[in-house]
Amino acid sequence: MRASVAAALPGEPVLRTGHLLAVGSLINSGFGFVFWIFATHWYDERTVGLSYSAISASLLLTGIGQLNLNDFLVRFVPAAGRRTRRLVLTCYAASTSFSLVVAVAFLAVVPVVAPRLEVLLTPVTAVCFVVATAGYAVFVLQDGALTAVRRPGWVVGENVIFAVTKMLLLALGAALGLFSGILLSWAGALVVSLLVANFVLMGRAIPRHEQETKTTPPPPRLLGYAAADWVGSLFRIASYTIPPLIVLNNLGAEQSAYFSVAWNVAYVPYLIARNMGTSLLAESMRGPERLVEHALRVLRHSGLLLAGVTVVLVGFAPQILSLFGAAYSAEGTMVLRLLALSALPNLLLSVAIDVARARRRLRWAVALQVAMCVMVLGLTKLLLPELGLVGAGVAWLVTQCVIAVFLLVSWSRWLVLVTERSS
Repeated sequence: MRASVAAALPGEPVLRTGHLLAVGSLINSGFGFVFWIFATHWYDERTVGLSYSAISASLLLTGIGQLNLNDFLVRFVPAAGRRTRRLVLTCYAASTSFSLVVAVAFLAVVPVVAPRLEVLLTPVTAVCFVVATAGYAVFVLQDGALTAVRRPGWVVGENVIFAVTKMLLLALGAALGLFSGILLSWAGALVVSLLVANFVLMGRAIPRHEQETKTTPPPPRLLGYAAADWVGSLFRIASYTIPPLIVLNNLGAEQSAYFSVAWNVAYVPYLIARNMGTSLLAESMRGPERLVEHALRVLRHSGLLLAGVTVVLVGFAPQILSLFGAAYSAEGTMVLRLLALSALPNLLLSVAIDVARARRRLRWAVALQVAMCVMVLGLTKLLLPELGLVGAGVAWLVTQCVIAVFLLVSWSRWLVLVTERSS
């Protein structure tokens, strides 16, 4: 399957890798789409809303705990040579340890910061939550490592394993009548996919990479780069994961369920842009002099792809959401349309961030992510009381459009032909 998919993709590495990553995300999203259809039919709106909010909280904590070392691996593994295995394992240990700490700390303060999520404090659910948080941290890191050693086809494979296992466990949880069945399915699927993907990564991909690539000295201020990049990623992840919690606390569990399903569908084009940016970052390390060329190619190519996806999501939003139930279609159609439209200007933001990372201009990358986070969360909180659920969609669209206009006006500041540094 991986060979046939790879043969149909463009020969240019930056597009080929990006497409493979996008295929993996689309497969995962497609299975995820089916997953939530089953979840919305097997569980009531309250359970779906609480479970999705719990998963959003877990993803937020993963973003904090994994220290954004996935992008660190994409940035530095291509030149690590014989230091690759040690670098990957060190990142694994750091992210797993920190993720466990932040997950346990979050559970300790749930009654204060998210009282509606007190269902996480039951023993089974708490264990699933902690395992899912730490496991997803490694899941994200292994994607970065596989991309960096030019094995993105295995990212597709692990996403298939994760998605299929997740649905099987969801069915088991529903059959057993487990309230925590949705969260349990995520945690169990992560364990299975991690075992398979890391067998490939550690047993095959890394040994070949260490033999085929030259070891170059690490650049100066390596920890400084990792720390600054992590700070920026926290704001980006907060933008993606906190809105469902804001909706939950302000409008209740049912409205959170409607928003969460719409966001889950609309996030597909965001993933495509993110994957193309990851490929851009990885390839820029192998040919830094082609960074601008690659960035423009990604913008043109991904822009056309995202435009097509957006047209489908906007045009068929009611029909798509009706698969989850009539209430999801009635309450979430306008939100889905607004979120889907916001993905187009987000492409410019995504590429700008990864260009800044490649050039080690971390202040610029952090500033963009801070701006997005402050605007999304601030507008969501402000507009929900006035516009209801639609306010969350308006917040995303306004934020992305404002930042995109700023990036177009300041084009010469972040995307110009300069002498690239190979570090």
